[in-house]
Amino acid sequence: MSRVSYDEMKSELLRVLLKNGFSSERAELCARMFADASRDGVYSHGLNRFPSFIEQIKKGNVVVDAEPVRITAWGALERWDGQYGPGNLNAHAAMERAIELSREHGLGAVALKNTNHWMRPGNYGWQAAEAGCIGICWTNTMPNMPPWGSSESKIGNNPIVLAVPREGGHVVLDMAMAQFSYGQLQSYIFRGEPLPIEGGYDDAGNLTRDPAAIMRTQRTLPIGYWKGSGLSIMLDLIAVMLSGGKSTYDLAQEGGERGISQVFLAFDMTRDPSHQELAERIEQIVQDLQAAEPAPGLGSVRYPGEETLRRRQINLEQGIPVEPTIWQQVLEL
Repeated sequence: MSRVSYDEMKSELLRVLLKNGFSSERAELCARMFADASRDGVYSHGLNRFPSFIEQIKKGNVVVDAEPVRITAWGALERWDGQYGPGNLNAHAAMERAIELSREHGLGAVALKNTNHWMRPGNYGWQAAEAGCIGICWTNTMPNMPPWGSSESKIGNNPIVLAVPREGGHVVLDMAMAQFSYGQLQSYIFRGEPLPIEGGYDDAGNLTRDPAAIMRTQRTLPIGYWKGSGLSIMLDLIAVMLSGGKSTYDLAQEGGERGISQVFLAFDMTRDPSHQELAERIEQIVQDLQAAEPAPGLGSVRYPGEETLRRRQINLEQGIPVEPTIWQQVLEL
């Protein structure tokens, strides 16, 4: 692995986006979100995902200049159509609108259909938390995981993000319904490392830590076994009902992952008169968590998002680790 600075990475991504038809403003935001993902250590959904993003643009699956439009609204809930635009820009706009609605109603909800892969899910949790809001968002995906009790991929790994604002460092959970996302599997393959725990099934149907074997079978392991399987199904159903968009089943019939459905929720905590008291309670909870005695050999206990802040600081000071072949690929785009 080599390292490049945050500014250099963002500059190269911006160059490529401008070359591929993005307006200056949209290119700036899109490049920043890709660079932010790698800066924060989510390499699988940052630079590593960028070449395939450009490939989807060239294939016409991502419409560069398409922007989301509101279809209908009732109360604090709005339904939007992403018009197959860039997934990360659509998601950012949807969360921004949810935050705006929460300023008015206390709660804002935006359901988005006909969008594309949103890249790093956590971006939108951090976006909400930095606005002083609790944020919740999730997406459905193409069928890339077997439901519990089956060997056939019928459900998605359907990532979900939950974020709580905190002055000393936001608490942000970013997780897929699979033990490891496919982007994470690819990262382990790049590094030539086994998974730390079993993450899916090999060709013989046995649980394995071999990321390449899981990529071959496309049989990832749901978190919590049947619990993750059930949660994946429910997230898909709710996203479809709220957005009126495509389900994982629909994507299977179409044979791709274009036009997915997502939900964005924001709760404006700055409106609460007891906001400062609640902030102090959150701090107490986090400090108590961090003081928990660690199990032998597992290091300290961390809250969700704490490791992100640590990696962010290191990567800003030392440069962001990049896979040389992928970095060269981006330089040649």
